[in-house]
Amino acid sequence: MSDVIIGSVLAAMSTGLGALPILFLNNTLTHRWRDNLLAFTAGIMMAAATMSLIPEALSYGGFVPLGIGLLLGVITLTLLERSIPHIDLEHNRKGIAFDQKAMLIVAAITLHNIPEGLSVGVSYASDAADTGNLIAFAIGLQNAPEGFLVALFLINQRITKLKAFMVATLTGAVEIPMALLGFYLTSVVSSLVPYGLAFAAGAMLYIIYKELIPESHGDGNETTSTYSFIIGLLFMIFLTQIF
Repeated sequence: MSDVIIGSVLAAMSTGLGALPILFLNNTLTHRWRDNLLAFTAGIMMAAATMSLIPEALSYGGFVPLGIGLLLGVITLTLLERSIPHIDLEHNRKGIAFDQKAMLIVAAITLHNIPEGLSVGVSYASDAADTGNLIAFAIGLQNAPEGFLVALFLINQRITKLKAFMVATLTGAVEIPMALLGFYLTSVVSSLVPYGLAFAAGAMLYIIYKELIPESHGDGNETTSTYSFIIGLLFMIFLTQIF
């Protein structure tokens, strides 16, 4: 239990760590750096899903639980995507007023973090302890640029830097209770472990292909983003080999 608490807290607080530079930067992040950062985290998450979560789900339950859990993860993220607004920083900069919707946007990001928290908890519930550490690390890396982008969005809505940093940090805090819930459910009902691992993999794959990769290719930086994706992939595979 102590491991899942530590892992979930570190993963959740990575959102605040990513938002921290907003307190000191006068200029916004360039398109190239932003796209490369998103692509790098996509590679991290791809390796975590394909090298840890999916093999673990197969070993625990076989193909049927893997297929069911993975599709449930994708469907859940699809429903969330359709029911909550999506942040588009470029469109926001073109003068569209979202001041009255700021809290709704924050709620949307918080909802996006729910399956990520579940992913961490489910991973720690498996017998392979290293899987939990790797997934928490991958989620943490994904949360860091997300925290920066959320804080940047809030500042564009004329919210002070300090408040933007605090709100961005709080959006990641929901992952802590969700991780504990995922850990508890899969620990009590062991048959849920392969479904939970596959669910986490499906959620991650959806985020990678639907969000991170398209966002990283939207400003003409496809080549450097592709290299960043591969570097992130190799980096995570390297970590799976040394831990």
